[in-house]
Amino acid sequence: MNDNRERNPLLRMEGISKVFPGVVALNAVDLEVYEKEVVGLIGENGAGKSTLMKILGGIYTPNEGRILIDNRPVSISSVSDAMGHSIGFIHQELNVLENIDVAGNIFLGREPRRGVMRLIDREKINAMAKSLLDKLDLDISPSALVGDLSIAHRQMVEIAKALSLDARILIMDEPTSSLTLTETETLLGLVCELREQGVSIIYISHRLSELNEIADRVVGLRDGKNAGTLDKDEISHDRMVNLMVGRDISSFYVEPGGKRESGYFKARGVTSGAYPNQEVSFDAARGEILGFAGLVGAGRTEIMEAMFGLDTFSTGEVSIGDEVIPISSARDAIDHAIYLVPEDRRLTGLVTDMTVRENITLPSLMEYSRCGLILRDKETEVAQLQMEALDIRAPGTETPVINLSGGNQQKVVLGKWLSMKPRVIIFDEPTRGIDVGAKAEIYRVMRDMAEQGVVVIMISSDMEEIINVSDRVAVMHEGRITGVLDRSDCTEDNIMQLAVGRDLKEQVVA
Repeated sequence: MNDNRERNPLLRMEGISKVFPGVVALNAVDLEVYEKEVVGLIGENGAGKSTLMKILGGIYTPNEGRILIDNRPVSISSVSDAMGHSIGFIHQELNVLENIDVAGNIFLGREPRRGVMRLIDREKINAMAKSLLDKLDLDISPSALVGDLSIAHRQMVEIAKALSLDARILIMDEPTSSLTLTETETLLGLVCELREQGVSIIYISHRLSELNEIADRVVGLRDGKNAGTLDKDEISHDRMVNLMVGRDISSFYVEPGGKRESGYFKARGVTSGAYPNQEVSFDAARGEILGFAGLVGAGRTEIMEAMFGLDTFSTGEVSIGDEVIPISSARDAIDHAIYLVPEDRRLTGLVTDMTVRENITLPSLMEYSRCGLILRDKETEVAQLQMEALDIRAPGTETPVINLSGGNQQKVVLGKWLSMKPRVIIFDEPTRGIDVGAKAEIYRVMRDMAEQGVVVIMISSDMEEIINVSDRVAVMHEGRITGVLDRSDCTEDNIMQLAVGRDLKEQVVA
């Protein structure tokens, strides 16, 4: 990248402050972005990254500060204003419409039309969408219903939508959080291509290796303030972590420990609607963290949802100790203290318009009622205990969950189930879109649960997470378990060999 010292920035955000009820989200934050530059924006959940970008994207209005583009002050008070200044935004939380097809989502509100009746030109919109999908190496039809796509493919549709705007400034907020390794590589290559074409990119990611690869500069935020900047030759994993959290990274992974009771939880011949002809059987020890690895579409989530009673097409049985558990619905699983922390926390893990208190007590509401009336003081007491135990950063138990950062929302989901004393808990992508500090706290909670005798099962697409957190790793490919690795055998190569369906010479199958 060229030296910026003698150039005016394309974008300058000066003294940006934003206050929400009870929370100072941003305090006099500055940010500069130059032409043909990729700026990595990092910070813990709640540091203010997304808030700053939502101000640039016209979603929020700052309480103080100003924005300059091409050295001229501009007013951005709506998404339309941002688009008018050639600013595109790929959001962390998906903003696609599930009941509309892919092409319709990409060009929503900008559909090409024809004829006197101004009907949508289906041939043209599909051709335009196909061109963008091809650029992303995405093999899906423009006419496919978005509701039928995987989360990873929905994320790619969101990216295609942003690319369709021909933006000069492109904001990417955790764009790879739901993508496979191959899709991530494609996207990172595209980022570099866009930079060469003159696009400036603000790239938010908790996957610091991505920033190591593509960022020209890295800007850190901490507690709503500027924490510092790293130039290209200063960027490293350790320096980025220190910029974000201001503390040593040695404590981020919790070593396994405690006693195990092998075979405490058993799954036998379990199938899912996604792979009805593939039976899955495995054991999980009381006191261990059993990781489930595999590529997107391997069937990990589907088999766990089947065991939780969400898949009516499933067969097989599960048992805890010597007790066979009949599960035909999620209520059956919950009644036997088998809980699922879902992959998409906003869609299926939380009621975002409800408060922290309401979300934590919702699954066990009968325990907080008498004669049909909710005992609010008892609810508040339990919610407050979970907030303290999990370090949920919110003004109070009455804060709407929608106002919390992604990491704190995930902790609310954990608090909901931890308050009900689980025997088996399944985490599906527990740290997706969460910063390294919050990850460490969630790993600590998982390890504490295991050492208290809870069976902890973790699905993760993050290879580093799988290898460092799991006591054993079960690997799936096309609906079946291809091998179970002890901790000493958990290497990236072994996991990937099993994930693509290849056999290991000395693999152990559960």
